[in-house]
Amino acid sequence: MLSFFKDYKGFAIVFFIISIVIVSIIYNTLNVYQPLPIYQPTMVSTELVDSTIQYKKKYHKIADFSLVNQNGKTITQNDYKDKIYVADFFFTTCQTICPIMTDHMEQIQREIINDNDVMLLSHSVTPEIDTVAQLKRYAKKKGVNDSKWNLVTGDKKQIYQLARKSYLAVKDNGDGGPFDMVHTENFMLVDKKRQIRGFYDGTDSEDIDRLLDDIEILKEEYQK
Repeated sequence: MLSFFKDYKGFAIVFFIISIVIVSIIYNTLNVYQPLPIYQPTMVSTELVDSTIQYKKKYHKIADFSLVNQNGKTITQNDYKDKIYVADFFFTTCQTICPIMTDHMEQIQREIINDNDVMLLSHSVTPEIDTVAQLKRYAKKKGVNDSKWNLVTGDKKQIYQLARKSYLAVKDNGDGGPFDMVHTENFMLVDKKRQIRGFYDGTDSEDIDRLLDDIEILKEEYQK
């Protein structure tokens, strides 16, 4: 019996090596790069999308904007030019999902702190409460790095339109009031062309991990 195994030892080693090579080839073939989708209004729940664009199937991009951050600086789309960024909607006095979302944003900030291609952008849905001073206090409390993460306030109509016509992420509160909105837990991943490439539950740690993975996939897209 021992002589039998000795006779076939060389064959077994060669067979083992060939098997590893074949498995590696199959894995690499199946593990083909898959680009992230480009989200259009027709791909998103209608309750999150303004009725005027619910029919739109292509060419959707984040609109130009001009808002003010926690330092009183005017922030526009030019501050995010050629950047990948994660956006959300919140308000500083929220005691339900916002603290979790903000903690997860801070986690993302830690992961991308040395990555010059990636930034964060949080919009207040209660700009009448979230003044520059209030945003500054909140930013200090939550560990916001000013070079990576802008908390912005401004004209309520503009924020409402950005939320429902650009980011496709906020519900109308339905009471008939002008520009009143109910934010959701959504985080949006936006590419360098101002296109939405992913939606994530900002209260779910597993979804945050998926978002971080998708940032790397999106970065790979620009390397091809």
